[in-house]
Formats: sequence, C-alpha cells, structure tokens
Amino acid sequence: NLMVVLAITFALWIWSVRARNVTVVDVFWGSGFVIVAWLSARAAGFSAQSLLVAGLTTLWGARLSIHLALRSHGAPEDRRYQKIRVGFGDSFWWKSLFVVFWFQAILLVIVSLPVQFGMSGNLRWAWGVRGLCIYAVGLFFEVVGDMQLADFRRDAANAGRVLDTGLWRHTRHPNYFGDFMVSWGLFVLTRGAAPWWTVVGPILMSVLLMRVSGAALLESDLKHRKPEYQDYIRR
Repeated sequence: NLMVVLAITFALWIWSVRARNVTVVDVFWGSGFVIVAWLSARAAGFSAQSLLVAGLTTLWGARLSIHLALRSHGAPEDRRYQKIRVGFGDSFWWKSLFVVFWFQAILLVIVSLPVQFGMSGNLRWAWGVRGLCIYAVGLFFEVVGDMQLADFRRDAANAGRVLDTGLWRHTRHPNYFGDFMVSWGLFVLTRGAAPWWTVVGPILMSVLLMRVSGAALLESDLKHRKPEYQDYIRR
C-alpha cells in the first residue's frame, strides 16, 4: 500500500511542478484512503467485512476528494503552500516531493492502519455498531458543514464575514470535527479485527486536525483576515 501511494504521489508531484500548484495533494488525500482500502480488501479476499470497511472508507474519501476538487478548480494555490513555496525559494520544486507529497503519503498510510488491518479477523459487532454510529455522526457534520460553508461563500455579501449559523454556531470546525469522528469511528468499527496498536491512526489524525495542518493553522490565518473571528472564538 505504501509503495502504491508513494508512486501515485510521485506522479502527482510531476504534474504539480508543471502546473506550479501543489494543492492537488489535498485533493488526493481522500481518494488515497479509497485506494488503500480497496487494495487491502482485495488482499483480504473481498469478504463481507472487507467490503463494509472499504465501502465506508470510499463514501467518506470519495466525497472529500470531489468536494476539494470542485473547490480548488480554477483557484490559486492554497495559501499554506504559497508560504512554504516562498520559504524554500527556488528549491521548492524538488523539496515539495518530500515535504508535501511523500510526507502526506506516509501520513495517509499511518492514519489508515485501522482500515488496512480491519479487513479480516473477528469483527466484534458490538464495537461495530458503536463505530458505525460514530462514523455516521462524523460524516453528517462534515457533509452538512461543507454544504453550509459553500452556500455562505457563494453570497458576495458575506466576504470577510464569519459563518456562525447552522452547525458553525456550535463548533468552529464542523468539517474537521467530522474527519475526527470518521477516523475514530473506523477504528472502533474494526476494533475486534485490527490490532490495538492501529490506534496510532486516529491519534495521528486527531493531532493533525487540531495541532498541525487543520484547525490551528487555519485559525492563525483567520484571526488576521477576519476581525470578527476573535469574537467568534469567544462565543
């Protein structure tokens, strides 16, 4: 799985050098989980269990990739990557292979450990039901949150304003919260089949979402761009 993901991200890196835009790596994030899931399901023999795990992963991952592809189509490179590009200067084109594409490929394979190892073995249905419930809550928050944000952005009158209605009234990041819940839901779902140490997957996902490339990085930018955001945080 790791070799396949590294090969695909290498091809995407070549494309990004020509296009001078590495945002494609974010679009690949969700679909990368789908690829890993079906490769693992094939290795497990396409049992009912493997089809369930792969199907749930596909529902989440494919939707995420399609959403990000539509959002980034025709848009400039993500501001996060623009800052890295400026920092690395002329060497960014080759350094991006390691610090952006292959780094995310390795993270993807680690985060998806419960999916990879949960394709066969003794699935505990009590854990499975709990996992499905957690997964469903996460998918709901992510899908509905993204829809509400897209509607908000389509109205030119909302430029520079903060979305604080709908799910965004209750959490500043319903989409990240959804990713968090989906990751833990898949771990709980496969708890009886996957080894205990695959918990490193959802733990890593949680750290990324809360402390690294998710909420923390986004909020550091929003605090400067949107004066209302500090009040939104207090509320």
